[in-house]
Amino acid sequence: MNEQPAVPGLEYAFTITATIGAPLTGADSPLGDRLHIPITGGTVEGPALAGIVMPGGSDWPLLRRDGNSRISARYTIIADDGTPIMVENDGLRVSSAEVTARLRAGEPVDASEYYFRTTPMFEAPAGPHQWLNEAVFVASLARAGDEILVAVYRVT
Repeated sequence: MNEQPAVPGLEYAFTITATIGAPLTGADSPLGDRLHIPITGGTVEGPALAGIVMPGGSDWPLLRRDGNSRISARYTIIADDGTPIMVENDGLRVSSAEVTARLRAGEPVDASEYYFRTTPMFEAPAGPHQWLNEAVFVASLARAGDEILVAVYRVT
């Protein structure tokens, strides 16, 4: 009997391309600068899921005093078959002060210049998308102008 835990792997599932609006700042809070970034739409494409991102979601990143950002996004995906899927996506962006300033200014920054990872959680109804409720996911993100690219991987 093997009593060692299984070694997890990653299986690419899909990419979310979310369009975002201009950020609003909540100014300085006790924890740092809390932003509100509206999610205005987008697409979902990949071998395991396809659909659209509904407008009306938000990301509420906290730009911490150490210069890094805690990510907290909430939005809805509508799968190609019409199924609504709730997304809660929390994570971390770590970058130098110079890279953070460039990102905030909307300048192009190569994804290799910062660490941007999240752990999306999905809530889907019973049926063909129920598998989203039954696994852990990790994502690697990159900013491209007014879009956020979220490559989602199922942890096996």
